[in-house]
Amino acid sequence: MIVFSRHAKEKFKVLARHGLSISESEVKEAITEPDSVETGKKSRFIAQKAIDERHVLRVIYEKKENKIIVVTFYPARRGRYENQL
Repeated sequence: MIVFSRHAKEKFKVLARHGLSISESEVKEAITEPDSVETGKKSRFIAQKAIDERHVLRVIYEKKENKIIVVTFYPARRGRYENQL
């Protein structure tokens, strides 16, 4: 089960105000079918998935019991994280 933190839910609105449309299904797909996953701080994970030729979607999440909790997510320039794909 994938759930979104309050911050992550707000992030959809923030990105939309900046003209970036990221859906819940895109975030979930980045977690379930990532191009790469790395370990982050505080036992968190960072899933990464290409969303177009120039950008990746990075999703920071935690695993607790039988849940995956999306802490936050953001689009990033692919070149900055290219070595991680």
